[in-house]
Amino acid sequence: MKGVILAGGTGTRLRPVTNIVNKHLLPVGPFPMIYWSILKLKEIKIENILIITNKDHLSHFIQLLGDGKELGVNLSYRIQSSASGIADGLLCAKTFIGTEKFVFLLADNIFEDSLESFIYKFENQKQGAKFILKEVSDPERYGVANIDRKSKKISSIIEKPKNPIFNYCVTGIYMYDHHVFDYIEEIVPSSRGELEITSVNNMYIEKSFVTYDILTGWWIDAGTHTSLFTANKLIYEDLKKRGRKLGIYKR
Repeated sequence: MKGVILAGGTGTRLRPVTNIVNKHLLPVGPFPMIYWSILKLKEIKIENILIITNKDHLSHFIQLLGDGKELGVNLSYRIQSSASGIADGLLCAKTFIGTEKFVFLLADNIFEDSLESFIYKFENQKQGAKFILKEVSDPERYGVANIDRKSKKISSIIEKPKNPIFNYCVTGIYMYDHHVFDYIEEIVPSSRGELEITSVNNMYIEKSFVTYDILTGWWIDAGTHTSLFTANKLIYEDLKKRGRKLGIYKR
């Protein structure tokens, strides 16, 4: 199985520093933010990883990460030509993935849990997608999964609902089969002019088979100044608790 990490966007919520630096290169603990997504994939033995970013920052990622050898992974790169949404960025991975299942991470999602048990279940899932959810106190900020109380299945995903019924947000941790690219090509841009990943996910719910799991540890969308500070705090607390350095480097 392969991994795809989206590290594009414009980082508007973290300006002014993101006027010159891609937010996924900002420090979270002792490493740049992008390292944590790579580490989570490496932990579950996913070593062939595609990083999708924009043309202005591609050289920075290559300078930092190279081919991934020092981290014990194999990195490839693709350019998202414009900030036209998460689904548009994911479409850049079509030829890289082929007909395989894969894990798709948004690089500003920093989280505690291992993906090992989730990926094991997805590998044994014949088709469809798996979404990783997290219970939050402010669900109106996210895409929220509506869960049928009888079947326990996701019935729909509502983007930033004003009066959410549930408080389980859809995190930036997704597992898809290759049909995701067909669904992306079927959707149309939203009022923001973007190809929304929520539209793709709702299409999966309507047309295919979707499962979900729920994170039990902490999870942060490190896309604001406050959440980036919190992510740093949690990472350093976790490192202190472990009492050792993370073995992210191959050497």
